[in-house]
Amino acid sequence: MHGKRMKPPSHPPKALLLDMDGVLYHGTRVLPHAREFLAALGDLPRLFLTNNPIATPGQVVERLQDMGLGCPDKAEILTSGVAAATYLQQRKPGFRFYAVGAEGLHRELARCGVEDAEKADFVVVGEGPGLDFASLTHGINLLLKRGATLISTNPDTSVDAVVDGEHRVLPGGGALVAAFEVACGCRAITIGKPEPLLYQMALERLGLKAGDCLMVGDRPDTDIAGAQRLGIPTALVRSGRFAPGEPWPEGMPPTDWDVADLGELLSRWRAAWQWPGKEKAG
Repeated sequence: MHGKRMKPPSHPPKALLLDMDGVLYHGTRVLPHAREFLAALGDLPRLFLTNNPIATPGQVVERLQDMGLGCPDKAEILTSGVAAATYLQQRKPGFRFYAVGAEGLHRELARCGVEDAEKADFVVVGEGPGLDFASLTHGINLLLKRGATLISTNPDTSVDAVVDGEHRVLPGGGALVAAFEVACGCRAITIGKPEPLLYQMALERLGLKAGDCLMVGDRPDTDIAGAQRLGIPTALVRSGRFAPGEPWPEGMPPTDWDVADLGELLSRWRAAWQWPGKEKAG
């Protein structure tokens, strides 16, 4: 049984926060109605939020362009890697770090800090290749002996991927950082959804209050839960991890919109607000 649906906001948002994988695309496949949805939004401000720290904003822009999903500016992309670098810069300007994860994470951290495997202030764990016995050993010694602080880009225990044309489940940031937490008896500071930092940075970048925005995502436990904690209205599309007919998580507040896909969401918005226009865009 689905959670009881809340009464949707009485007015359209001033900006959208959009998850991507499971909302706009799966792997290299564009999801139905994604192009129409984005085109229909016109000039409405938006930010694309992702817990994935592997790709840089520039790489994300290229991917969206290649898929025919518009031509966003890099400033419209907020990854957990970018957010981690921003947070650490605010906490300690010119910080030193030791990173475990894909190259994109190293590059984003290096924009604000200095990679220093011997005198790191922070051990930053993200997704992708990089965790092995040597890196785990080095990281836990920085944490236990040098007093470094453990940072996790995102808490996802697993993520979906397409490898050689087949769906695969890969370890997420939460699974990878768990080894450091267990070895050191500490808890990492987590940047990505559903923690508040990514959303707070998004609101700051847009210059808007929580109630002025709307988060569109496919995962109740991250996209929706995190936005709800800050008072951001939410819309769940069941085109990703959370399938149509799947029961709403017990004890979790209902979302404002619970729809099959972006096409249904657009239709409901048009019916509720006569917005963003009844004509088919694009």
